[in-house]
Amino acid sequence: MSTVNGNGGVKREEEESLDSKYSFENRISNGSVAVQTIQVTNAGREADTKLDQHHSYEFGGPWGVATMMAFFPTLMYYLWICLEFYDGQIIAPKSLGDIVPFFGRMWGHIRDHATPTPYTFSLYTSLMVYQLTLAFIMPGYIQEGLPVPSLNYKTLKYNCNALGCWYTTLITIYVLHVTHIFRITEIIDHFGSLMTVAMFYGFAVSFVTYYWAVWTKDAVRMSGNFVYDVWMGAALNPRLGSVDLKMWAEVRIPWVLLFLIALSGGVKQYETYGYCTPNMAFMILATGLYINACAKGEECIPQTWDMFHEKWGFMVIFWNFAGVPFTYCYSIIYMATHEPEKYRFSTPGYIALYATLLTAYYIFDSSMSQKSRFRMQMQGNYKYRWTFPQLPWGTLKNPTYIQTAHVNRLLTSGWWAYARKPNYTADWVQSLTWGLVVGTASPIPYFYSIFFICVLIHRCGRDFERCAAKYGDDWKEYCRIVKWKFIPGVY
Repeated sequence: MSTVNGNGGVKREEEESLDSKYSFENRISNGSVAVQTIQVTNAGREADTKLDQHHSYEFGGPWGVATMMAFFPTLMYYLWICLEFYDGQIIAPKSLGDIVPFFGRMWGHIRDHATPTPYTFSLYTSLMVYQLTLAFIMPGYIQEGLPVPSLNYKTLKYNCNALGCWYTTLITIYVLHVTHIFRITEIIDHFGSLMTVAMFYGFAVSFVTYYWAVWTKDAVRMSGNFVYDVWMGAALNPRLGSVDLKMWAEVRIPWVLLFLIALSGGVKQYETYGYCTPNMAFMILATGLYINACAKGEECIPQTWDMFHEKWGFMVIFWNFAGVPFTYCYSIIYMATHEPEKYRFSTPGYIALYATLLTAYYIFDSSMSQKSRFRMQMQGNYKYRWTFPQLPWGTLKNPTYIQTAHVNRLLTSGWWAYARKPNYTADWVQSLTWGLVVGTASPIPYFYSIFFICVLIHRCGRDFERCAAKYGDDWKEYCRIVKWKFIPGVY
């Protein structure tokens, strides 16, 4: 165990300790990181097999996940109703005698404003089909993923064409809007109904992919409990031809749709008031930056936890199809349905808001790039890909890292020298600004940041627990060197 620099100077006694588990060869990639060609021995396979099995229930087990599967749609309806029909304020029954009438009023709003229609089904389905078609036909950058233990350490290929698909989508939306074939304001005008359609697809795709994985014997890491396995998912790398469905759904549906919702809100304001407020422009910029970051750096996604370890189940599918686009947009919905005077800021307030977003975005973008490119260098498949914008410090030169007995390397340079999850910290700050954009006008837009910090803390715990089991004493050494989880000096 040792911390080594980018020249690959691993101590000889460490190499000897690894021989019982792995054989490897070092070479220099791009002049900075010593790359290892790994041949896994039987002992190494046994260790990875143990990590790739179901050991215990998470999220409260079957009862916990069943509750969440029912609770998420209910919560989404409730917050949307408060936002659109009750001035963005949290509401509750006025008395014990008002409980039944209260639920009657809630159901009335859903029935009258969120019932799916053939039109909204066609809108949402058209977006999915169009994005899937683009994923098939657009040229892209072929990126090799990390070796997958459940596939006998096979590395999958990913056609990273999200950037071309994203720009094509923007052009298509512009043409449809100006020709009046489809006015972008239709999204805001039919928000409730579209949300219901999205929920339907979230449930439908979750169950279909579960049964398909079981039927084709592609299911991995199963618990044996039906509800829990639907929640966690059965398949790790579901594919439709050349398209990896998990990566496709992570980028092409939620963040594209979220940006279109923001754009819809901006155009709605312009048509109503003759201008777009700086607050709405902020959300168009924020959501645009996010989807563009996902698209321009798509080759980094195969190196992430989501692709390498997380299965494609309800937990991920529902949130991609419905949760992200229809809950992270609450500030947009509020601003599109309320007078600008309710959330207008001073000029210094706007400067502070925009500066916070752009600073957090820079740290988020560059930290993700640093980690993913380090992994690519380590694997020997990193090639510089120019996509706009390429930010300074996105690629580390001569990074330091901990060489583990599991052969993997733990980065201790760049933003990753200050915290174990600097990308999470920056990502959460961005989410907070999405609530701050309406000030104190409504508490509901802060749902994103509150929910997100809970997700990140829980996700961090899952990740760190897995790393501790995988790396043992090397993980303890890593935690000694990089002792802060999110915020240096705080947590």
